[in-house]
This record gives sequence, C-alpha cells and structure tokens, in this order.
Amino acid sequence: MNITTLRSDHIYQKVAQASPEEKLELFRNEMMAPFMKQWQVQQIPFRAEEANGFDVVTFNSMMHRSPDQITPQISPEVELISSDSFWLECEHAVKESLHLFIEHEINLPVSEYLFTIQLGNPENRALTINEGYSGFGGIPGFIWGTLLPNEYTIPRMKVALAHECNHNVRYQFIQWDHTVNLGELIVSEGLAENFATSMFGGEWLGPWVTKTNAETLNWHIKPVLREQLQLTGFDQLAPYLYGDELAELQNFKPVNMPYSAGYACGYYLIQYYLRKTGRTICEATITPAAQILDEVKGFWDEETIISG
Repeated sequence: MNITTLRSDHIYQKVAQASPEEKLELFRNEMMAPFMKQWQVQQIPFRAEEANGFDVVTFNSMMHRSPDQITPQISPEVELISSDSFWLECEHAVKESLHLFIEHEINLPVSEYLFTIQLGNPENRALTINEGYSGFGGIPGFIWGTLLPNEYTIPRMKVALAHECNHNVRYQFIQWDHTVNLGELIVSEGLAENFATSMFGGEWLGPWVTKTNAETLNWHIKPVLREQLQLTGFDQLAPYLYGDELAELQNFKPVNMPYSAGYACGYYLIQYYLRKTGRTICEATITPAAQILDEVKGFWDEETIISG
C-alpha cells in the first residue's frame, strides 16, 4: 500500500507569492491535477472551456479558498497547517485507518492513496454549520480534509480523515451509482462515524451527531427516515440526510428535517447493529446496507438512549 501526502501548505505558499495572472493555473496544476482520476470519476471537467465555465477549480472553490483568495493576507491560516507534526498526525490517521482493515483480513482492491487538507472558505455556510471542518472520501484512492484552522478544528482533522477513510474502503466493495438510496447513505455515514470514534474515542464524535438530542432522534427523525429508506435521487434524499438548511443551500426542497438527521440516525443505527450482531466495525464497513438494515428492524421501534 502506498499513501501519498500532498502538502497543501507548500502549494498555498507558492500561490500566495504568484502574480494574479499565474495563481489560477498554478493552483490547478499543483492542487487539482494530482486528483485527476477523481475528477474523471465525478465527471467534473479539468478546465472551464470544456463545460460552460464550470470546472474543478470552480467546484473546489465552493467549499475551499479559491486561487484569488490565496494571498499573503491568509498567511496566518496557512501557518496553522504548516507544521510537520500536523501533517504526520494526519498521515498516521490515514495509514492506521487503512491498515486496520488489513489487520482484519480485508484485502483492499486499491493500493494507491492520495490525501490532502485544504483551507475552507469561511463564507461557506455548509462548512460553518459543521463547526468548521469536513472531508470527502467517497472516491476510492482519494481522501480530502477541509478546515477553517483553529484550536478546535486542527486536532479534529485526524478524526475526520478516519471517517473519510472508512468511506474510501466501503466504496471499494459497494457499488455507488444512480440507484443508491437513503438507506445506504444513512448506513455509510453511521459506519464512518463509528469507525472514527472506535479509533479515537467517543469524545471526538462530530457535530453531525452531537447536535441531535434523544427526543429529536426518537420522535422526529427515526419515524420519518424509516419510511424513506428506499428513496433514490440525490435531490430527493439529500434533505433527509443533511437536514433542511444544508439541503436548501443546494437548492433542494426542505422536508422538515433538522441538521444532519441522517448522520445522527446512522450513527446510532450502526451502534445497534454492532451490539446485536457482535460484528466488528471493519466487517460491517464492507457489508451491504440491505443486509445491515434487515438486522436492525428493532432499532426503529426501540427508544435510543443518548449518553453524555
């Protein structure tokens, strides 16, 4: 297994010193080009002329600092993610996460991995509602972390990367296509967050779970989601997974769901599954959602207790 770290701090430093005319192509070639295979899978054009002005940089700039924002003025942000110890901690989290599956005798089809951490766009509401950190790992072989760097988010980056590594492994075994349903995404997010806390401890549980209280989960979220598990079409299922505010930011129709409803539900659903079956989180990660959901029918009727 080969894990490559793309040191974004070095790229930010170069782009910050570049002329306004050079910034865009420098950023595209240094930060975006190493992830070319991911963009191809996601069908996002590498250059704007290929698709009416929309390309990888436009897409990336929704959540992250755009090339024109990378100036000497953001040097304090760059400095916060420039220590060798920070990058070693992140790399260790990725290595430990992936090796855990090998230790459980799960042979990973993908052997080459690339990860980086990017500075988030402070104007992005989807990021700020997540307390300033996030990630993406749904395309096997590619893992991203995103943060608004501060004392809260920096130590949580390793946990977010473990969460994304879990997605990365799952989608080496589970096919993702247009037929993916809400049940799969609830299961997937529950697996990823249980995996991350199994590695680092429950005190690192993300806000996408901790912001939901027991009353909301049991009497508002669970009764609705149990009836929507077969729902397909991302525009249809996104409001149930992310909640109304995040869905509306993507121009999806709200469905009266609170923040990250599907994430919180998935976390406790997978806890129920692991207790009931005695399976390890690694075994569960590569198990089809239909099989997991079949084992947890009692979860929907049982009141979930939230401790802490």
